[in-house]
Amino acid sequence: DAMVRFATVVVLVFGPLYLREPNGADTERLLAISEASGWPDLLGSLNCMHWKLKNCPKVLQGQYQGHVKKSTIILEAVALHELWICHVFFGILGSHNDINMLHRSPLFVRLIGGKTPLCHYTVNGHEYNMGYCLIDSICPPCATFVNTISNPVGQKKAPFVQRQEAARKDVEKAFEVLPAR
Repeated sequence: DAMVRFATVVVLVFGPLYLREPNGADTERLLAISEASGWPDLLGSLNCMHWKLKNCPKVLQGQYQGHVKKSTIILEAVALHELWICHVFFGILGSHNDINMLHRSPLFVRLIGGKTPLCHYTVNGHEYNMGYCLIDSICPPCATFVNTISNPVGQKKAPFVQRQEAARKDVEKAFEVLPAR
């Protein structure tokens, strides 16, 4: 009951502006912003967080116990510039990790099914026709994910990693703003 009320309030407060599926015009605008910042055809930054449940009923606390021995629920989000969250998925009980969350995510199902906005670009001689998300290193390999390079070596990789981490700050900022509100 508490989760339903919580999700309802989040949708009412953030839904009209932040929690909606991007339409064609939104996608074009966001792709233009991404390209201007040096990331052509970027759909956003994907990440998960364990959201602490302050008032979880004692009866349910074991179900929602996360890796930090607190009651949590996992939130998956894709955020873009201006703190716009274009995808959110709540609901996996606290002890799961990002990979388990991703396999249950409607976003991942759409990406694997090829149901992403059409984008056309070439990287290292390979043609791509779908957008991509910036992710951290825990996510599984997928054509629509650009993974963090954990130990960059060389003149080319280090600046790329710095730019990627800067771009991934969008989702980190969103995760800071949501609990504050």
